[in-house]
Amino acid sequence: MSPAEVRTHTALHVVKGAVVKVLGENAKWTASTHVKGNRGVLTVRFYRKPSLAEITEIERLANGKVREDVPINVYELPRAEAEKRFGKEMYDIFPIPPEVSTLKVVVIEDWNVNACNKEHTKTTGEIGRIKIRKARFRRSRELLEISFDVEVED
Repeated sequence: MSPAEVRTHTALHVVKGAVVKVLGENAKWTASTHVKGNRGVLTVRFYRKPSLAEITEIERLANGKVREDVPINVYELPRAEAEKRFGKEMYDIFPIPPEVSTLKVVVIEDWNVNACNKEHTKTTGEIGRIKIRKARFRRSRELLEISFDVEVED
């Protein structure tokens, strides 16, 4: 992954935490993620299109978490231990094959916990500013796509 993609991928975890804070537990199941350079798309299961005020609040909270510059903790654990410690909440909709016996779990304390084998920044402050470009709701599939850019501040 390029440095931009590492920042953008880490931003997915920050945006997801903000989505759950604003939209509630019904929005916690990630259906897919996409990163290309400084652009990312987080797709979560959800049942309605969020309001402009909710999208604005998601962006505000995400950037607040970036400014806090909190650590990104990555734990590499046997699968059974990871499940005992973090529960099924660390999983997304897309399954991890049963033969995977060791998991990497990314933890932003009181914000986001996800099994994830990608590379991440050491802190949220390394991400840069998160700018939500658009939110698209696919009613027939109950999916909410949040597209964003990561802008590195000089």
